[in-house]
Amino acid sequence: MPRVFRVAGIAAALLLTACQQVNTTSGGVVGVERKQNMFSMLSSAQVDQMYAQSYQQTLSEASKAGKLDASSADAKRVKAIADRLIPQTGAFRPDAPSWKWEVNVIQSDELNANCGPGGKIIVYTGLIDKLKLTDDELAAVMGHEIAHALREHGREAMSRAYAEQMGLGIGGQLLGLGQTSMDMAHQVVEYSLTLPNSRQNENEADLIGLELSARAGYNPNAAITLWQKMGQAGGDAPPEILSTHPADSTRMANLQAAIPKVMPLYEQSKTR
Repeated sequence: MPRVFRVAGIAAALLLTACQQVNTTSGGVVGVERKQNMFSMLSSAQVDQMYAQSYQQTLSEASKAGKLDASSADAKRVKAIADRLIPQTGAFRPDAPSWKWEVNVIQSDELNANCGPGGKIIVYTGLIDKLKLTDDELAAVMGHEIAHALREHGREAMSRAYAEQMGLGIGGQLLGLGQTSMDMAHQVVEYSLTLPNSRQNENEADLIGLELSARAGYNPNAAITLWQKMGQAGGDAPPEILSTHPADSTRMANLQAAIPKVMPLYEQSKTR
């Protein structure tokens, strides 16, 4: 048998055994049930650890620049909202409330927020102040970002890229052979926070984020006003968050359709 066919056969066999279908979260009342293809050699713990390196580097740089905000009114609001949202993650993943969550605010005009693998949250003050976000709207955007982490969308994107590269016979290089841990950490950032999410992933984050905020006692209707503000901000220069979270014409319709499903959770939260 020609060597090229043997190599191709081995690569195909490795690809089949290296990928597994999982569902990282339960469906919730919003019904997110899609199974995800994950690269078995790339564990959640590995991705969390790699991202944590980059997260600490970002915090260190912000601290040196005097931009790490631990005491302003914005910082207190963000942390108070996170304290209500994080316990609700158990509705989707029993392990999530015990993650090593970190919540930080950076003073910046950037209109952005993110939650990286393992529950590492950053909110930039520009997002809050320039858009004049209410607590309900801030909970909506933080819930959306937390949902990406719960669904491990970054690991899923990396798994897809690794599988493609393995098919080309260079999976070992991407799996970190000969790479420093910081190189890998940069890959996690790229696939988790920098590259645009698919519309499917965005819809999942919208729906799960909507349910998280409702369970935490925040009005789910704020998701509509939030994305309206996002779309209107900046004219030809939309918020940074929209470069990785593309809005489309169906977003509002999907949210509107899901609000009646989560409204009872919101009403119930007010009686606790």
